[in-house]
Amino acid sequence: MNTILVLIVEDDVVDRMACRRRLDDASAGRFRLIEADEAERGLILARECRPDCILLDYRLPDLTGLDFLARLGADPDAAVRAIPVLMLTGADSAAVAMEAMRRGARDFLVKDAEGRYLELVPAAIERLQREQRLLKEKRQAEARFRTLVEQIQAITYVVAPGRADQLHYVSPQIGVLGYTPEEWLGDPGLYADRMLPDEKDKVFADVLRCREGGLPLRLEYRLRARTGEVLWFRDQADVVHDESGRPLFMQGTLIDITASKAAELKLTQARDELRHLAAYQEKIREDERRRIAREVHDELGGLLTGIMAYVSVIGERAALAGHAPDPLLEETAGLAQDAIDTVRRVIADLRPSVLDQLGIWTALEWYAAQVARRSSLACCCDIDPGAAALDIDPDRGIMLFRIVQEAMTNIQRHAQAREAWLRVRLADGQLEVAIEDDGCGMPGPAGPEPDDHWGILGMRERARSLGGELTVARRAGGGTVVALQVPVEARHAA
Repeated sequence: MNTILVLIVEDDVVDRMACRRRLDDASAGRFRLIEADEAERGLILARECRPDCILLDYRLPDLTGLDFLARLGADPDAAVRAIPVLMLTGADSAAVAMEAMRRGARDFLVKDAEGRYLELVPAAIERLQREQRLLKEKRQAEARFRTLVEQIQAITYVVAPGRADQLHYVSPQIGVLGYTPEEWLGDPGLYADRMLPDEKDKVFADVLRCREGGLPLRLEYRLRARTGEVLWFRDQADVVHDESGRPLFMQGTLIDITASKAAELKLTQARDELRHLAAYQEKIREDERRRIAREVHDELGGLLTGIMAYVSVIGERAALAGHAPDPLLEETAGLAQDAIDTVRRVIADLRPSVLDQLGIWTALEWYAAQVARRSSLACCCDIDPGAAALDIDPDRGIMLFRIVQEAMTNIQRHAQAREAWLRVRLADGQLEVAIEDDGCGMPGPAGPEPDDHWGILGMRERARSLGGELTVARRAGGGTVVALQVPVEARHAA
């Protein structure tokens, strides 16, 4: 059991003796006392002995108890200033006792003529010691907290209880904005003043709303440093509660994310440039397909048509001369017709003329019929009147056609499906295109198709060029659904 060193500053020798006797009786050696009959002597003993507690009388021959407290509180040694003082006042000195508490006394006892106050002295000293230990532990915890937060690469702050617009603490890292903690805390309006004008009202309103309502704060915004430099910060704050759940204060961090924002901007710019390049290459590819289709039609198609005409004339002449038809000639005619059909199919795959002549909706109906005719897949096309009334320009029409073409090609190659459905409708300001099948579905668990499938990546990039989004998912009942949504207002986008 630790001994408590008590300094008694009392000019009345009888009172000192009575106090000593009471403490000796109460603790069997728990207290060790030193005495001073003057204030100056008491101050010297306080500096030299560092007592655990001081019992201070108000009326002293050289100074009052209030003067003693003032001198003790002005001592350069923090340990001396922290010594708890129990003030002993007269029965008619309530105002003195309150002033003593204001000047630093931890507690007071009223000295009555019968000396009953002496019975309370041991318990009062024990209480002061418990409070001193708690205060010491609190200061140590605060010191550890400050050491910790002042080493991390973020501005740490604590919102003043009951004052959503004012901080109670801010760490030295506020220097990244060019201010000291004293400057930042001394001017509550500085925080809002450092926000950029175009976002100040909204950001500050959100901050106050979270602080006043005790809500978690998660924001990213900009602050202007004293030098004029604009920095990006992520503001994260939460309310700290006590063990019973009662809110104590809000604690947060401001993390400088300027570098990551710059990298994000560069990445976004690079991605946009790549998408513009991909869109440009897609346009060049479509132009080349159109040129090749035209040349195949004009050159090769013309030659094959000429061959068919010559074979037909030769057959007619042989018939007029009374000769039997030559089997090789008939076979040649059949091969020429097959070549013409193949050329037509290649031309349609390169650039269906129906798309340029009759528009995207007729082209989709024609393409669904072609898929059904060429394969064992039953393909149904349903375009509602609202969608059919939309005027889609040729460049965007070919993008939409290629998405449907790629989806149908995947169904024929991989789905093992018996039926497929192409549905187009206009709903809630969105053009919705869905390509469904009843096949084996996607491999792996239900969910989006992995992005390493180049065909799906191509469809998604085309969808983005249309200003829309494309998703690939399992279909209820089996199979796959490729869904494209394009806002109607985006159909004239670049």
